[in-house]
Amino acid sequence: MIKKYGPGLVVLLFLAGTLSAFYAFDAQEDPFASPRVVSQEPVLVPLPPDEALKTFRLPKGYRLEVVASEPMISEPLALAWDGNARLYVAQMETYMQDVAGSGEREARSRIMLLEDTDNDGKMDKSSVFIDQLVLPRMILCVGREVLVNETDTYDIYAYEDTNGDGKADKKRPVYQSEQKAYGNVEHQRSGLDWNLDNWIYQTVDPVRFRYKKGKLVADTLISGSNGQWGLTHDNYGRLFFCRAAPENVGSGFQINPKYGQLEFADAYNEAEFGAVWPIVKTPDVNGGAGKLRPDSTMAHVTAACGQSIFRGDRLPQSLHGDYLVAEPVARVIRRANVTTRNGKTTLANVYHQDEFIASTDLNFRPVNTYTGPDGCLYIVDMYRGIIQQATWAQPGSYLYGQIMSKGLDKNIKNGRIYRLVYEGIEPGPKPRLLDEPTAALVKYLDHPNGWWRDNAQKELIVRNEKKVVEVLRKKALGQEQGTSPLGRLHALWTLEGLEAVDKALLLPLLTDRDAQLRKAAIWISEPYLQKNDAQVLAKLQTLVADESDDVLVQLRLSLSVATAAQAQKMVAALRARKPSHEMLTGIEESLRKKEEVKKYGYKLMSLAEPVRKSVLEGATIFGTLCATCHGPEGQGTPTQLAPPLIGKFKLIENKEEVIKIMLHGLKGPVDGEKYSEHMPPMGSNSDEWIAAVLNYVRYDLCMRSFPEMNEGYRNWVIVKPEQVQAVREKTTDRREPWTWEELMAAKKNQKK
Repeated sequence: MIKKYGPGLVVLLFLAGTLSAFYAFDAQEDPFASPRVVSQEPVLVPLPPDEALKTFRLPKGYRLEVVASEPMISEPLALAWDGNARLYVAQMETYMQDVAGSGEREARSRIMLLEDTDNDGKMDKSSVFIDQLVLPRMILCVGREVLVNETDTYDIYAYEDTNGDGKADKKRPVYQSEQKAYGNVEHQRSGLDWNLDNWIYQTVDPVRFRYKKGKLVADTLISGSNGQWGLTHDNYGRLFFCRAAPENVGSGFQINPKYGQLEFADAYNEAEFGAVWPIVKTPDVNGGAGKLRPDSTMAHVTAACGQSIFRGDRLPQSLHGDYLVAEPVARVIRRANVTTRNGKTTLANVYHQDEFIASTDLNFRPVNTYTGPDGCLYIVDMYRGIIQQATWAQPGSYLYGQIMSKGLDKNIKNGRIYRLVYEGIEPGPKPRLLDEPTAALVKYLDHPNGWWRDNAQKELIVRNEKKVVEVLRKKALGQEQGTSPLGRLHALWTLEGLEAVDKALLLPLLTDRDAQLRKAAIWISEPYLQKNDAQVLAKLQTLVADESDDVLVQLRLSLSVATAAQAQKMVAALRARKPSHEMLTGIEESLRKKEEVKKYGYKLMSLAEPVRKSVLEGATIFGTLCATCHGPEGQGTPTQLAPPLIGKFKLIENKEEVIKIMLHGLKGPVDGEKYSEHMPPMGSNSDEWIAAVLNYVRYDLCMRSFPEMNEGYRNWVIVKPEQVQAVREKTTDRREPWTWEELMAAKKNQKK
């Protein structure tokens, strides 16, 4: 994609039934009318929508419009359009209604249905589509139904309005799980992103879905999922996640999570890309004043979320393909160029020490961005005082003081949806995909707006009418005049979704002139590779010498599903041809770790090999020696022979005290409870033996009691042999088993 232009205006024409004009900046020019200046007088009181628009700073030519606001909407979080451009808004109406988060789990949230009946870009009709929900967090339109997931459950239901009154009157389950979801509101799943590959992805949980016969069929992602709040994809099916908790602006965009996890420290310059540039003092930062610059602005991203790749056709072409991510604490939206070189993807802020969109209104809380049906960018603004959940705003904390002193807790029940437009470019027409005959949808696979292409593909697959297969085959093979490469790509994946791909289609596409078609054909050939199909393998052999890094990367990933000797020879040939290729080398490591996850499980895979070996040895020892008294999984026994090791046994958390117990034993009541057996001393065993038992107990059994603990805590629980040795030497004169009272007293002294 061209990112630099000469002086003046460049008009780019795209054919999609109508002609669309784009305007592009010279990359060397300052796109802002004035330099960035930090306001030391932030707007605290909620402003009417028209007044709030005046607080924004944008590049020249861009303008925000209010699409919807209170009282039509309240606490909006996520959007989804159906094929006729009717807008569904997920609202978390019980989120942080006071600083304590009172009543947060009450079923009082809703999905609103909004419509623009006069086509002026503003919503003028609304209805409560679904009522009495618990903090709805995921939403996706499929056909005439809306799929919805609520907080604290993995269940997903489809809702439909069958009588046209704007309210759902039909509800059916499309995915159900006996497990109960748990965790902070901020740390549960988001997404339901129907990707180019016809899998529906989400964040946090290691699962993706396939929509089949009206149900969501789950597929486990062995190496885990990615991200926190927000999920998007580009024109070629590359997924983009971000992790707000570790202050990560973007992650997971090197390879599909199906193949494992691959991150590069230099995927963006952390010092530059992690820095954030508000235009207003931002005192309400989790972490305190140390997170602020001398001018009282937030120095580093802390709540990146709601990202999108802009794929519309009604903003400057220079924006197309850029990564947009919201930062609600900084009151900004970041714009980054996405570059793929040698198969590796990197991000870079478009503006030096500046942001694409910023506001001086402290109530501007952007949480999601989208490419809309009209080809413009949409921004969801919760427009509220508090954005952090109550866990991070406890009384006595820095954040609590800022919230209360500035009255941020008083701004609730508002919300805005903005549309970003550009001077001289009219927003596109409204689609009617749901009402068009199936054959008519095929032409939209060539549309310059990615929203139309995605939704045409999805609708064709949901309808599952095989009469369009032949025209789709011709389009995918490039036999239809005027078909674009992206149109061919969508036609191919639509055929995949219709289960209408065969070798007669795939084999010529494996050597197509377009690299992205070759890459997609490799990806789609995996069912044949799993069967070690000789004809497909022979065709793939020619791609070992391909000049496209994207093709080579996908070839290596897809060969991982094949077991044939020929496949292994191709892998070896790739290594020999590109021995220092960073992406290929990284993929080898990711695939290796994925196999370790299969063997050891995700929790053990994250450990270094010596530590993992220790945990596994400890599991064997525990099962043969300790389980008799403590229960096979540390849950205790009905006869109370010994204390349970899950949940109640506090000393598991303290290394030195639990080492003492292993060395010298434990007698008497434990935490006020009497047990029939005493813990015998195990000090005659080696330091390595004792460390192994404790590593299994602490890392595996203990972590079940603390599933919310992060990886840093998980690493901390590991006991090293030298730590056992140190306690052994420290207590060398000990001859009697310890008592609970002695250990608790020692623990208190350590804290002092």
